[in-house]
Amino acid sequence: MNIKNMKIVIVGGVAGGATAAARLRRLDEEAEIVLFEKDKYVSYANCGLPYHIGGAIEHREELFLQTPEGFRDRFRVDARVRTEVLAIKPVEKTVTVKNLRTGVLYDEKYDTLILSMGAKPVKPAIKGIEGENIFTLRNVPDMDRIKAAIARKNNASAVIVGAGFIGLEMAENLKEAGLSVSVIEQANQVMGTIDYSMAAMAHQYLRAKEIGLLLEETVTAFEPEDNRVTVRMESGKAITADIVILSIGVAPENRLAKEAGLQIGRLGGIFVNEYMQTSAPDIYAVGDAVEVKNPVTGKPVLIPLAGPANKQARIAADNIIHGNSRVYKGTIGTSIAKLFEMTVASAGASERLLAREGIEYMTSISHAGSHAGYYPGALPLSIKVNFAPDGRLLGAQVVGFGGVDKRVDLLAQVIRNGGTIYDLQEIDHAYAPPFSSAKDPVNMAGFIAENILRGQVKIAHWHEVENAGPGTVIVDVRTKEEFEAGHIQDAVNIPVDELRDRLSEIPRDKTIYVYCAVGLRGYTASRILLQRGYEAVYNLSGGYKTYACVLQDKYGIGDECDLFPAIGDDGEIKTNPVPSGEHA
Repeated sequence: MNIKNMKIVIVGGVAGGATAAARLRRLDEEAEIVLFEKDKYVSYANCGLPYHIGGAIEHREELFLQTPEGFRDRFRVDARVRTEVLAIKPVEKTVTVKNLRTGVLYDEKYDTLILSMGAKPVKPAIKGIEGENIFTLRNVPDMDRIKAAIARKNNASAVIVGAGFIGLEMAENLKEAGLSVSVIEQANQVMGTIDYSMAAMAHQYLRAKEIGLLLEETVTAFEPEDNRVTVRMESGKAITADIVILSIGVAPENRLAKEAGLQIGRLGGIFVNEYMQTSAPDIYAVGDAVEVKNPVTGKPVLIPLAGPANKQARIAADNIIHGNSRVYKGTIGTSIAKLFEMTVASAGASERLLAREGIEYMTSISHAGSHAGYYPGALPLSIKVNFAPDGRLLGAQVVGFGGVDKRVDLLAQVIRNGGTIYDLQEIDHAYAPPFSSAKDPVNMAGFIAENILRGQVKIAHWHEVENAGPGTVIVDVRTKEEFEAGHIQDAVNIPVDELRDRLSEIPRDKTIYVYCAVGLRGYTASRILLQRGYEAVYNLSGGYKTYACVLQDKYGIGDECDLFPAIGDDGEIKTNPVPSGEHA
């Protein structure tokens, strides 16, 4: 805009607002920058709040990246905390402000305004939801209240309502703080950004860590009882706890924008163009309150994550100082969560989202080790990829106990750049036995997807095998020992090394489902059968590991999903499992 001595007002001092303020000053030493924040803290690590509650971040002050005084000293930003913006007047180019310490109301003029109000916790109209032992976690005061509540109670118990990423991070940290923890979720799985087949592994692990999971349960009331809370559910179940944490989701803080006449998107977020500019040219908006484009679907999306907020703030600041020259290309919502020793991550679109948007897709699941199987200490790693018939990578999910973060980052970049499963094959990764395999699990995910697309293998998913009718034969191609340890009902055991010599045992007029531990030997078996004249041959995606996890989780039947043993480079379960003490 190049206005000499421009006055820029920022509403919201966390994440996007703080980043915008610092970037503006670095670009323009002369601009007047005023930042309003209704709480008394600015520029703190919002994502670190659960970890201070759990004790992983020991000292509270480590959460604070900057103080109001620090902003003034280093950036000459007038950071006014405990000051709430009540209204925006776009025509007059002023904001109405209330000093929460003194109660004084006044108007502040601006040349350009940045809105970074974030999002507010969703609190449905449930009886008793405003009770004193019921909390949300969005800011430092919330964290302080939760810690104080825990400190007042010995051997406390907690119920978390909502099993998204924040809810499960809280489950872990409350457990680490010594509380007994139960999680109530309305859906049939935790973490809605991943698919059920991957979530089933997280379910198994959380239960192993003594986290109570109540899935497909709807809360109907919170009832105070002897300084505790009884949570009642639509099914008739009830659970009593010392504290309740609401983690049902968040909604964009759009009141100021809506009352000012700014355009609101169909999802309730503030509409912005590619320059992070609202429908009022002198007002920009960033962070959890705005709608942006999902490059996979091409549709608007709300992504309440710190990473996108900071990127948007930087772009908005550049455009304010230099004119609209930088564009925000959207976000695929890459996210990751630590669940004790397990890590769960996702990028791009889940099956649920693709189905809802009517986007044609295919999918595959692969299991591997976090590094070369012959090097000690390899940990289980599972990858699911969702891809279009033309090969474009649409989404990816990674669950495991080591190396999850670097794999999801590789997958995310391919998705973000509009790449394909063929790009996964070409990823140039750092290889040494302690860190990866020569064919990294990400490469392998690409190879498997290519085999599917080129018709070199047909795959079946767990629900198709579960519902196999009388016209099918299920062939377990694992070793006799693996078969005897647990197998799919009615399966016949023909180890892959014996398959060529036992073809007479497999009818040619039926649908054949083959499976192994994770899918690799099953692929070899299916190729043998297809080249020997069999036609309806399908390899079970994800192998017995995925099948057992899902059935155990869904019905409580069958063999337990073995989450811990590492997988060798040949696709066999290694005989030297991960010591149970490390992960149990």
